[in-house]
Order: sequence, then structure tokens, then C-alpha cells
Amino acid sequence: MRWTYLALTAGALALTPGGAQAKLPEPVRAMIEAAISNGDPEAVKTVADLARQTNPEDAAEIDAIMAAFEAEQSRLAQQEAEAAEQAIRTAGLFDNWSGKGELGGFRATGNSSNTGVTATITLKRTGIDWSHKLRGRVDYQRNNGVTSREQYSFVYEPNYKLSDRVFVYGLAQYERDRFQGFSGRYAVSAGIGYQIIDESNLQLSAKAGPAYRVTEFVTGETESRIAGLFGVDFDWDITDRLTLTHDTNAVAETGGSATVIVDSNNTSLDLVTGLNAKISDKLTARLSYAIEYDTNPPIGSVGTDTLSRATLIYGF
Repeated sequence: MRWTYLALTAGALALTPGGAQAKLPEPVRAMIEAAISNGDPEAVKTVADLARQTNPEDAAEIDAIMAAFEAEQSRLAQQEAEAAEQAIRTAGLFDNWSGKGELGGFRATGNSSNTGVTATITLKRTGIDWSHKLRGRVDYQRNNGVTSREQYSFVYEPNYKLSDRVFVYGLAQYERDRFQGFSGRYAVSAGIGYQIIDESNLQLSAKAGPAYRVTEFVTGETESRIAGLFGVDFDWDITDRLTLTHDTNAVAETGGSATVIVDSNNTSLDLVTGLNAKISDKLTARLSYAIEYDTNPPIGSVGTDTLSRATLIYGF
């Protein structure tokens, strides 16, 4: 990069825009070149501003040097972006996945009151327009040979960007929790979402769409219903090492008609709030609190479960 820059700016270093011989003192010029060789644009700008203050009569020559540097920075950035896009477009099905594994303990109240272990794995693949998320979670405990909590959840969600803020989503979800009264609950949904806030340290998005849910109760009965789904995702980087997250997914089932959403038979609310503290580049500590609520739970079950988790997350 340094040699490319010097080749492009040889004229700027030798002549002012007016064509007169450059008179920028050699120590000042060397200082600017040293900053450029380090490749930090902020440092280069700081040095150039200082050079203008101490050598105001040479401002034109310094401006020419900075213009050449900024043009080269722009060219390199565009080149890197094009290379990254090409790498994504030519990637195979199993390429460009990232993820994190989470392991820790929990404290539950509601249909069961106990402590146990929890494990989660999350995978994500981001492309030009498409992104894919896979998440699996297991909460499990046995007391004296008897299972007192057994909850499984698996989710697959593809997203397609229509614009910088608008996207469409798909969702396929499986849950199993005998203590909440169902041996299997399946949901599929598709709809539209909007990125409400998209800042470097603050992200807020919402999504909504129709859904279809099938519940297999522990009694052997099966129930199928049309539903509506609404979701909110929130992430706030409070500091470089501390992040607040909040995720909400609500599914409201109708009595069999997709048009009478207000006449719902059962509404499920899954609300998770967490605080992540970064320990290292790969390792993060997490405290989270989850509320799982059903307005019409199976007979013998309560409507609200809460779950407090303390976990360690490893990114890969």
C-alpha cells in the first residue's frame, strides 16, 4: 500500500497545484509520510492538521498530499469490498458460517421449580441479500433419577433483504416441554420485518406475519391452529465489553380463522432479556431472564414459566 501511495502522489510531493517547486520542509514531509506508512487515516489527518497549523504557507501542498492519500484509501476500500462480495457469491453451502456455543446453569419457576444445566448452539450465515440463522437449545435436569425439567427448542430462520431496512423472513420452530403439557409443538411462519434502528452500537428490528402451529399434548391429543406471529429483537452495546439484548416472540392462535386474530384461543409469549459481558475475543459471560407465557395452558399446567440462566458463550 505504501509504495502504491508514493507512486500515485509523487507529483503532489514535488509540486504545489500552482506548479511552483514544493517548499514543504523535509521534516514535515517525513512526518506525514511516516503517518501514511502506518495506514491509520485518523493519525494521518491529525498529523496533516498539525502540519497546516505549523506551516500555513504550505497548506496547498499538504492538501494535495491528503487528496492523493484519501483517493488511494477509497480505491483500496472499494477493492476490498468487491473481493469480499465475490467471495460471498462464490462460497459453498457450508462456507461463511459463524456461531457460538453457550453452556451454563439455570433456575426455573412455574411448572417446575429447580436448578439444572442449559446448552445452546447458534449458527449464522450472512450473504449479500440472504441470511440464515439456526438455533438449538436444551434445558435438562434429573433429581434422584427422576427428570424434573426437559425442554428442547430448535429454530431455523432465513431472512431476505428487500432494502437496507425492510426484509422478509421465514421461520420453522420445534419445541418440546412435557412439563408445560406438550410433547411437541411445531410452528411455521413467514412475513415482513423492518430494521427500526441500525446503528453501530444499537440495533432494533420488528417482524410480523401469519403462522401455523401444531401442538401435540402429552395426553395424546393433537391441535392445529392458524396463528399470527410478532417478534422484536434488540441489541445495545453499552460499552465495548457490555451488551444488553432483548428478544420477544409472541404467537397468537385464532379459533381456526386467519381473519379473527382478536378472538384468539391461545397466545404464547417468549420473552428473553440478557446482559453479555465480554471476557475475551472468543469468550463472553451472560446473565439472562426468560418468561414463557401461555394464556390457555393444558389442564394441570400453569401459564407462566420463568428461567434465569448464567452461562458462558464461546464464539467460533
